[in-house]
Amino acid sequence: MLFLLTRPIADQSLAFNLFRYLTFRSGAACMTALVLSLLFGAPLIRWLKSVQGSGQPIRPDGPERHVLEKQGTPTMGGVLILASMVVSTLLWVDLRNLYVWVVMALTLGYGALGFVDDYIKLSKSNHAGVSARGKLIVQLGLGLLASWAIASLTHGPLGTGVTVPIFKDVLIPLGMVFPLFGAAVMLGFSNAVNLTDGLDGLAIVPTIIAAGVFMLIAYLVGNHIFADYLQLNFVPGVGELCVFCSALIGAGLGFLWFNAPPARVFMGDTGALALGGALGAVSVAVKHEIVLGVVGGLFVVELASSLIQVFWYKRTGRRVFLMAPLHHHFEKKGWEEPTIVIRFWIIAVILALIGLATLKIR
Repeated sequence: MLFLLTRPIADQSLAFNLFRYLTFRSGAACMTALVLSLLFGAPLIRWLKSVQGSGQPIRPDGPERHVLEKQGTPTMGGVLILASMVVSTLLWVDLRNLYVWVVMALTLGYGALGFVDDYIKLSKSNHAGVSARGKLIVQLGLGLLASWAIASLTHGPLGTGVTVPIFKDVLIPLGMVFPLFGAAVMLGFSNAVNLTDGLDGLAIVPTIIAAGVFMLIAYLVGNHIFADYLQLNFVPGVGELCVFCSALIGAGLGFLWFNAPPARVFMGDTGALALGGALGAVSVAVKHEIVLGVVGGLFVVELASSLIQVFWYKRTGRRVFLMAPLHHHFEKKGWEEPTIVIRFWIIAVILALIGLATLKIR
């Protein structure tokens, strides 16, 4: 909004001229989201505690200490992340950019689904919310619409193609199947982040790290000069997603202030489904879906551990892990929660560096 308001007078003022620069607006979006989340975090948590009573229902089959340590902690903290991120994005982004609107609509759609899921869990005082089938149907439908919109905005074969890291000239043409592929990326990462969100601070920091990587990718891919130098596929317009990713980082950092161990609030499905979907949508827009699988490899492993556990148990009646997803396996082995969280953060950083390396290796 500020970009369009100050545009007519940018030439007359050095201060307003800064609003033209994507880097300045991205930094401002991060700081705005951070300040908003820090200002409104405590009041929101107090309100959530007053209306939720016993807080987020704890899985009865989970680690025993969760019942003692996490009982009564309010959920739906994702509202804080989404509100701070959306307000900040709208304030600093070029509102004419359709990529931002598509990604933001997908994010809020997944967030609304998560909100309904959290509400059902709280109202029934049960950890089971919306049915798995119901979730998948809604996620798939929203993902198909968002992927189709992104493909329509991206001109030429690149719109329905999948790029391959390291190989500069490889483009896998999917044609009419592309929306299904894009929807699978969004749906998969949405649920992967949701499964990872099981310990204090575990999901939000890797999300922030991934958002930082894709903020840089969006900037490079959306800039013709840098894209040409790095031999990346140039996608006009996606640079504005830097503002969105930066706002996500700021909102995530503000949320982490309250979610750091011991957590005062959980993001719930409201935040986890939305953040995972946001990362998936951005990766589809900037044509780096496979790189997201590397950068967000921690989420992939968490999702895979749950799928493997379910598949093997149904087939043999035995478990591969002591408990799935993977972070609970290490809890059952006796690892302390901060140890698991920090080591997973380290893995997330390493994977992010590997993902960044693919931008230069051609």
